[in-house]
Amino acid sequence: MKIVAADIDSVGNDIDPRIYDDLGEVDYYDDKITDENAEKRLKGAEVLLINKSRITESILEKAPELKLICEFATGYDNVDLKACSARGVKVANVVNYSTDSVVQHTFALAFYLLEHLEHYDRFVKSGEYSSQEHFCCLDRPFRELSEMTWGIVGMGNIGRRTAKIAESFGAKVIFYASSGHSDCTEFEQVNFDELLSRSDIISIHCPLSDKTRNLFGKSAFEKMKDSAILINVARGPVVNEDDLCEALNSGEIAAAGLDVLAKEPLPADSKLLKLQDSDKLIITPHMAWGSTEARIRCIREVKKNIEAWAAGAPTHIVND
Repeated sequence: MKIVAADIDSVGNDIDPRIYDDLGEVDYYDDKITDENAEKRLKGAEVLLINKSRITESILEKAPELKLICEFATGYDNVDLKACSARGVKVANVVNYSTDSVVQHTFALAFYLLEHLEHYDRFVKSGEYSSQEHFCCLDRPFRELSEMTWGIVGMGNIGRRTAKIAESFGAKVIFYASSGHSDCTEFEQVNFDELLSRSDIISIHCPLSDKTRNLFGKSAFEKMKDSAILINVARGPVVNEDDLCEALNSGEIAAAGLDVLAKEPLPADSKLLKLQDSDKLIITPHMAWGSTEARIRCIREVKKNIEAWAAGAPTHIVND
């Protein structure tokens, strides 16, 4: 079969993505498939592998032999599923490959903010610590997680793993089911307002939907503790960034850690960039999913999806 693997740069240059050569003729591209290059690159292609490329009806028109699109990701909102279904093109994603990586990054962001690590690192490296007469500095107090309540929005695989680890630190865990229902009975389920008012740390692990878009806006921040920390490793638009900036600047909440943003890459004129205090706001470039191990699992699962489709038993198909 003819396979085109685009967006290869998105899986990182520390791993070898060329694991598909034994499946057929494969062309690899670091960059995206676009309207301008689709006709040339997708000529004769039956299988297309992507991550960031946007696959529209006009691109599909230029790839008449295409039968399968595989995402290097769980999300697939970059593909026009309706147009794919109309043309008989199957779309497959990968799931659960990045759970451990996202959970780990959730706690990395939380502890960075909770313990004011940027402040204390700067204190030492600036020479201030060397110039004082005694050891230690505690000018920005921090609390123990064991005395705190950790609130979770979205109790899927990542939410549950986060909950168990937070609990292992001694935290009280509560959660809000953003979909409206959950079969989780291990932890206390609460409504959204109660989650906001009780939580010392809130981590977001829900999908983006009409119910969750701008879920965290002005009214939500007003109901949170002024000592609360917000962590978003889910989807950027779940948080209204303008309202978040206002809440951080006014002290309505204490801090936020973001790995996802409403628009990515972050626009140069974003209000978030005006908040340079990393003790109050830390932003990472949509990397929570991307541990080396997670990316290796991802490309291997994509290969399994291709093999299953070729064998007539396709897996992880997300369209009709």
